[in-house]
Amino acid sequence: MVHWRPMQALAVLVICALGINSQETTRPYSTDAWPLPDSHPVRPEAAWTHGPWRDPGFFPIAVWLQAPHNAARFQAIGVNLYLGLWQGPTEEQLAALEAAGMPVICDQNAVGLAHCNGDTIIGWLQQDEPDNAQAVHDPDTGELTGYGPPVRPDEVVARYERMRTADPARPVLLNLGQGLANEAWIGRGSEGRPEDYDTYVRGGDILSFDIYPVTNGSLPDGSQALWYVPKGLDRLRSLSGDERIIWSVLECTHIGNADAIASPAEIRAQAWMSIIHGATGLVWFVHEFSPQFVEAGLFEHPEQTEAVASVNAEVTALAEVLNSPSRPGMATSESAEAAVPVDLLCKEHGGSVYVFAVAMEGQPTEARIQVQGVAPDATVEVLGEGRTLAMGDGAFTDRFDGWGVHLYRIKP
Repeated sequence: MVHWRPMQALAVLVICALGINSQETTRPYSTDAWPLPDSHPVRPEAAWTHGPWRDPGFFPIAVWLQAPHNAARFQAIGVNLYLGLWQGPTEEQLAALEAAGMPVICDQNAVGLAHCNGDTIIGWLQQDEPDNAQAVHDPDTGELTGYGPPVRPDEVVARYERMRTADPARPVLLNLGQGLANEAWIGRGSEGRPEDYDTYVRGGDILSFDIYPVTNGSLPDGSQALWYVPKGLDRLRSLSGDERIIWSVLECTHIGNADAIASPAEIRAQAWMSIIHGATGLVWFVHEFSPQFVEAGLFEHPEQTEAVASVNAEVTALAEVLNSPSRPGMATSESAEAAVPVDLLCKEHGGSVYVFAVAMEGQPTEARIQVQGVAPDATVEVLGEGRTLAMGDGAFTDRFDGWGVHLYRIKP
């Protein structure tokens, strides 16, 4: 994520422009190194007593660093959580969010700690992207003068421990930058090391990262491959030993690239790739810095706003299913196009089997999906599409557009 001050927006653009593509174009991301989740995703701790953490119908859908006066507007498109408050939390910000019924994860300052008995603050926020080169400002003028090293990972862990000591009843969220998935990223600065992530992941109870592949501009050979999103999530899971909750930060505006914006299909694909690869929360980055700065930039783009609202609605409708145990190996896929794998997540809930599927590349394919433990001739409902598929010998076949998503329910 990036903060919304115009000077920092400019800095983001400069860093992106300096991206070095030291690697050749990669093949479609393979899950061989970090396989799909093979167990129930890590769930909130019983000690987290403030907010809806234990509600099986709560799937976190957040926006990053937005003004409280827009809370109702975001609620109308399915957002149920604020992440970060500009130069806050302040008393005024918390009062506005409480009045709107919008919970928040925010910095742990004196004002925030004074509200520990309430339920508006449901978690604490670490410094954003400590793994990136840190901005250096003139102490007198505040002007940006350059970039220094990243925050040392041991400092991030020490800050996490202080935050948990101050309030053990709420989780701490740490968001990391694109270096998790983009080995060519130079935005770590001269002292940043890829192996530092082994320590960074100990700096939060909830871990997330951002890469924004469509608008990024610094991926190897100009790639816009959406699979960089699950690649980073899988690495977070691997580094944390599947002992941390994983969330995904997603793009939906131009951000800093006036020439690119994720399409509705790409927005939906990134969200479901994230969920299929173990994310149990989504964060929308809705700022826009180019062609001009707009804090709630998503609302400048009706097509993208509708897409985000649609994803939020289908995720919320499936929240209890998504929060239920996964069924590893129960469903497998075979894609007709070897270069376009179709990744799956399988759940059982309320007597039905759910299979969530996404094409991991931008080309179309057809996939045969085999499901164990259901009637060999069961009917498959394709959720939200008004159609059904017939199974034969415990399998069904479906077509996928590039980056296509299908959500299936199979009743016994």
